Amino acid sequence: MPLPFLTADRVFEAADDVPLPHDDRDHWRRPYRPGPWRVGVAALALLLASFVLFAAVIIAATAELASAAVVFALALLVITAALRLLRMGVWVSARGLRHVGFLTTRTAAWEQVASVRTVQQPVRWLGLPRTVQGQALLLGRRAGTAGPVPLMTTHNADFVGRAEAFDRAADSVETWAEEYGPR
Repeated sequence: MPLPFLTADRVFEAADDVPLPHDDRDHWRRPYRPGPWRVGVAALALLLASFVLFAAVIIAATAELASAAVVFALALLVITAALRLLRMGVWVSARGLRHVGFLTTRTAAWEQVASVRTVQQPVRWLGLPRTVQGQALLLGRRAGTAGPVPLMTTHNADFVGRAEAFDRAADSVETWAEEYGPR
């Protein structure tokens, strides 16, 4: 019994030649993978949320529903924070560049972007007040705004201990800026 879906010798039809989902340049995408620190903290938060949800079920079965609802709301808050933590970073599309923080999201159309460059400067270590020497990818906007905004650094939760990954990600964002930025 031949299994044509497992063989490489089948004939490809014209309908199979559609672009892949990652080829759509109009969708927002992160040009790098989230780092191990960010994923680890989010995984621990989701693990904590599972215990809190289990506690909410036990409270609902043995005590008042109002107290179970409060614990359930706390679990939803922890889940939301973990998902937002995973969403943080730099996102690009053909429309512009988006910097997603924990509480804020800033979007700049490519027409507003004056420069995207990597510089050597003191950077914050894992977002804490302590600074160390490292590299930062800076976004310079057109007239009317303050100085350059750091998009990502070699010591944030995505790139601490992964200098090569930072270089690849910074090059990717700079390439997007060259390709779609104003001429």
